[in-house]
Amino acid sequence: MPSVNAAVLTAPGRLEMREFPAPTSGEDDAIVRIEAAGLCGSDVEQVRGEDPRAVLGVVPGHEPVGIVESIGARAAERWGVGVGDRICVEVVVPCRDCDKCAAGIFTECRQSLGSYGYRPFPSPTPLIGGFAERMYVHPNSLVHRISREVPVAIAAMYNPIAAGIRWAVHLGGVGPGDIVLVMGAGQRGIAAALAAKAAGAAFVAVTGLSRDAHKLAVAREFGADATIDAETEDVPARFLELSGGRAADVVVDVTPVALQPVQDALEVTRIGGTIVFAGLKNGRPAPIPPDQVINKSLRILGARGVDWRSIEDAIRLIESGEHPLEHMHTHSFGLADAAHALDVLAGEVAGEHAIHVAIVPGQESAR
Repeated sequence: MPSVNAAVLTAPGRLEMREFPAPTSGEDDAIVRIEAAGLCGSDVEQVRGEDPRAVLGVVPGHEPVGIVESIGARAAERWGVGVGDRICVEVVVPCRDCDKCAAGIFTECRQSLGSYGYRPFPSPTPLIGGFAERMYVHPNSLVHRISREVPVAIAAMYNPIAAGIRWAVHLGGVGPGDIVLVMGAGQRGIAAALAAKAAGAAFVAVTGLSRDAHKLAVAREFGADATIDAETEDVPARFLELSGGRAADVVVDVTPVALQPVQDALEVTRIGGTIVFAGLKNGRPAPIPPDQVINKSLRILGARGVDWRSIEDAIRLIESGEHPLEHMHTHSFGLADAAHALDVLAGEVAGEHAIHVAIVPGQESAR
């Protein structure tokens, strides 16, 4: 029987290459040949054991893009895809029985079966993550078709682009004429700036650290009107200077761990404005003065991942070819280099300036 290679998380900080029997599909499921798996900060935390929820023995990779290699008749009818189609698979495997699923809010499923690349769910194979040559697609999964004309590294950006759209526009409500501050210059912060400008924002500023100069440059390419170095500048004062004295209608915070952006967001948002918190602080308490929230009549939202609508909107944006998304993709690595790829994404490899990084199983090791 032919075998399939995959990277398995065997211990904190250790990815081990293993071979598995090639999976097969039944009437209700499918097998995908993985073209690429996008990486994000949560992959770094998962693999390094910094996330206490991480499970050992899994194949990581929750942003997979691939070609349908085999699919059952019922699955093809349910998902509207067939052999040869390129698809992405949403991370959560919903129960499809609870009230949230009935309402189409699958990301809030009350009895989720698990998640791709992270939390195991019932499967005939361990190949349920994107760090593999093949991946099993469960019958309850949510899948989206992406054009095969799109370069694979760009197609693998569907998740961060969807996050930017959802957090800035769907949740934040950015619209024509708005003044916007995006705090954090990673791939999702850049995507939020892009989404805000596409929605008609009049002014968008993006913050970053001094070492993020390359990211801030891409943010400007994607439409940001200004960028702010949060290490050397007073963010609220500089923002108000750049915006001509107008406070922000919408602030989106995607910074990980840092607490100062929470205070900056409260200070710089206008009366009646909206703050979207999307950057996890790893349990660090961030005091939010109730009087400031009340007196400014602030709308504060927490953003948890992406959903069907935002992924569909992201795919349309990607397929339009209207934006230089190739400038955000900086690195592709073969499957055997997955651990190194995570180090590059984390900014821990000298001379490498990463933004969007992808694992491409068909690519040979570069080291």
